Amino acid sequence: MENDNSEDEKSVNFSVSDDLNEEEKKTDDKRKKKYKRGIVYISQIPKYMNCTILREMLSVYGKIDRVYLQLANSEKPTKSKVIEIKQTKKNKNKRGPRMFSEGWVEFESKKIAKFVAEKLNKQPIATRKGSRFYDILWNIKYLSRFKWIHLSERLAYEKAVHKQRLRTEISQAKRESTFFAYNLDRSKKLKLKEQKGETTEFVIPEIKQRETDMEIRQKKNKLKSSADENESRKEFLQSIF
Repeated sequence: MENDNSEDEKSVNFSVSDDLNEEEKKTDDKRKKKYKRGIVYISQIPKYMNCTILREMLSVYGKIDRVYLQLANSEKPTKSKVIEIKQTKKNKNKRGPRMFSEGWVEFESKKIAKFVAEKLNKQPIATRKGSRFYDILWNIKYLSRFKWIHLSERLAYEKAVHKQRLRTEISQAKRESTFFAYNLDRSKKLKLKEQKGETTEFVIPEIKQRETDMEIRQKKNKLKSSADENESRKEFLQSIF
């Protein structure tokens, strides 16, 4: 009898614990639903602003999870830019601050993100005259139904496009260099043959340039004049015969 009672108590305890776990899960789900995250978009980032400063300024209103700032002029650097970058690497102290074009801030609460966007939009960042951000306005917008995954997907797509562009440009540069080297060797061989007095069957190819607007107009006028002459001749012959 004692064993039967103990088994019944165990079954009751297990059922109670299962119910408690289910209730805890429900409460956790409710909390997650209540505290949905919200993302705010900043269209203009002023000079000397970075992630740490932005986090300090906006964390006054609520907890911030993630911050991302897009670097300005993050396109493919040209030859002149590459030279400038190399020179700035030698003189790190002379390099200016990093410039950012736009940014995204993720708040842990959706309500706080909406509140921050409504309150700070078109408002000055700093009112103190000594501040670097004096007389600069916030340009903040709340992004509804926007998640951090969308931003990461966009960044991944931009990286893939950038890599593909680099590959195509590198392949094009290789083709141009091989073509130039081939023509250079060929020209040297032809010069040696000319010096020796040997004949060559090589003929310089004629490159047709694109016609200008004046040349196109002159051609059209010539065609019109020839057509008018043909019509006048026909009329003259018809009048005779």
